[in-house]
Amino acid sequence: MKNILAILITLFVFQTASAQLFSKERIKNNENVDKARLSYGYFLGLNSYDFNFDYYRDRKDIEVETTLGFNVGLIGNLRINDYIDVRLEPGLYITSRNLIYDESYFNGIEFTEQDLIREVKSTYIHVPLLLKFSTKRINNIKPFVVGGISTALNLSSNQDNPDDNSSGEFRMKKNNLFYEIGFGIDFYLYYFKFTPSIRGVFSLNDEMIRDVDPNSPWTGNVANMKTRGLFINFTFQ
Repeated sequence: MKNILAILITLFVFQTASAQLFSKERIKNNENVDKARLSYGYFLGLNSYDFNFDYYRDRKDIEVETTLGFNVGLIGNLRINDYIDVRLEPGLYITSRNLIYDESYFNGIEFTEQDLIREVKSTYIHVPLLLKFSTKRINNIKPFVVGGISTALNLSSNQDNPDDNSSGEFRMKKNNLFYEIGFGIDFYLYYFKFTPSIRGVFSLNDEMIRDVDPNSPWTGNVANMKTRGLFINFTFQ
């Protein structure tokens, strides 16, 4: 689902950009919109979060079922020059993932069907600090790449819950660090600037909180569990 959506958005963006690039010069909309030292806006978007696992012992991978989540947030933009901007994009990101464990993880242990699945709901306050590198504006478009670091507070982490997976509670760390990289295109419309973008997000720290039992079938074999995700945002400035 997330791959199809990303492909459709990319085709739309590049088809529109090509129409602008290969047409004759047009009247520029919002010609002075990028000249302000500070500018603001907001974004709406979609996300798909996944996990990347490293293991201590060679066993069947823990499967991750992803879902399509929702993003909303604000933008603060500091103009450095015509080609470089510094951006702060605090937002609320809501997502859900299911972890599917193979029966081999419970070898010699009694288990039920519910023990093989752990639903991981996450509500992140996500705050990235980004550098945006743009090309020269061509007619009413300006392609760019963006990258930076971010921190996120997981409001649904269960970090302080004394119960663990033996009681059905999957726990994650509250505070996480990420690096991000992506691309997009600024479209200068008559009344505002509209920007679709795609960004990959990758965790820098292990997010799993281990169960009390060091041999827990849910956490005992996991050396690292790190989030990775895809964001598709639509920005209005």
